[in-house]
Amino acid sequence: MIADTPSPPYYAVIFTSIRTENKEGYQEMAVKMEELAKQQPGYLGFESARDTIGISVSYWKDLESIRKWKKHSEHLLAQEMGIKNWYSRYKVRIARVERDYDFSV
Repeated sequence: MIADTPSPPYYAVIFTSIRTENKEGYQEMAVKMEELAKQQPGYLGFESARDTIGISVSYWKDLESIRKWKKHSEHLLAQEMGIKNWYSRYKVRIARVERDYDFSV
């Protein structure tokens, strides 16, 4: 699903990952983190796709909201578990969205 974000500016956290073969507990944690993120101040939306690599983008009102989410205790636990169990590599990019536009039928 495409996130319904407000007019810019806002921020995007782009999480690109390569998974290990271990799938145990991953889906449950992914769902839990998406639900928890939705409850955080400054959260605006989420998009995700997975094929050879995974790309997840979360949208935030400001950098402070992103900092608080990164330091959330349950999110910290998920990050540790991801490094230990589920990812062989990942990269996080934070970008300011200056402009957006869309098309729909």
